Amino acid sequence: MASFTSILDNDFYKFTMQNAVVKLFPKAKARYHFINRGHHKFPEGFDILLKEAVNEMADLRLTKAEKAFFARTCPYIDPTYFDFLQGYRYDPDEIKITQDGPDLEVVIEGYWYRTILWEVPLMSLICELFYESQDLVRASDEEVIATAKDKIEKYKKLHITIADFGTRRRHSYEVHDLVVRTLKQYGEKTFIGTSNVHLAMKYETKPIGTHAHEWFMFHAAKYGYKMANLLGLEHWSDVYRGDLGIALSDTYTTEVFFQQFDKKLTKLFDGVRHDSGDPLEFTDKVIAHYKKNGIDPLSKTIIFSDGLDYDKVERIASYCEGKILHSFGVGTNFTNDVGLRPMNIVIKMTDALPEDDQWTPVIKLSDEPMKHTGDEDSIYIAKKVLMIDNDNV
Repeated sequence: MASFTSILDNDFYKFTMQNAVVKLFPKAKARYHFINRGHHKFPEGFDILLKEAVNEMADLRLTKAEKAFFARTCPYIDPTYFDFLQGYRYDPDEIKITQDGPDLEVVIEGYWYRTILWEVPLMSLICELFYESQDLVRASDEEVIATAKDKIEKYKKLHITIADFGTRRRHSYEVHDLVVRTLKQYGEKTFIGTSNVHLAMKYETKPIGTHAHEWFMFHAAKYGYKMANLLGLEHWSDVYRGDLGIALSDTYTTEVFFQQFDKKLTKLFDGVRHDSGDPLEFTDKVIAHYKKNGIDPLSKTIIFSDGLDYDKVERIASYCEGKILHSFGVGTNFTNDVGLRPMNIVIKMTDALPEDDQWTPVIKLSDEPMKHTGDEDSIYIAKKVLMIDNDNV
């Protein structure tokens, strides 16, 4: 059954955020919930299988070789963090798993610096166990390799750079491993790395990522919606001093983000990441923002990562050519294209306790209303505070 063999089998931005949380918010707590966007029906006993897999994760620990790789690859992270990670252990008591008929409920709660690592591997386990528990047969290894090879060779003809962002909703570890190996083998100068730190180490490529929505969602809980983007980026730059300089723009809509992305931050950060809404409209907004601040857009980069496939990447790349630098992070279309229906699931922070005060609901207002997360009352309040048109977002 599905299991993990490395503590680094996780997205890079989970570790970079964990490092920042340890430094800045060691007393903060967080709560996350599983959201079944695809309304998948889980078979009887699935909760038991998931609990067993989660319990096994308590045995994972950072090896000396992994620590050396991580430290060598990321010299901008202090050695104290790698010592901390070497002593870190997953605690299954931080997770509550229940099942009512075909409906699965998963809640994660504890200190944020600890619970932050659960989201991605837990989603991976849910996906892999879902297919295993129903004996759903995927494409053969040869077909998986052929599909990945065909995709990267087509991407090479676009003269772009592309990374694997597919850990969380992969079909399985085996498929993910085959895909990254194939991308590395056939994607010279096009494939630039993977968000998965374990596979980056295994295939001697670059771990890719910066921060996620939860970074800004927590800042809203602690400092308020109006200051979330600004202070989130300020604190990020305080920790990383110019490294890891791609800013996520859509936690509270792109419009609000650019109101707070002042000239100092605009110059400091290398670019922005697009994760919701129309990518071409977003490109126009980004270019206009850089020009307004006297910055050459061709000195900055947009990372596109929202539900990409070849046709979408080709359209975006053609539009951006000669206007702004661009790169792509492909997730499910790389790691779960095996002849089965990919799962549509997420795990999101729903509440934060900044410091011995009270639990505060947190939300995300992406550029696509269907991707909003959080309770309706908090969403309504945030729109009012941020003066977002309730009819359009």
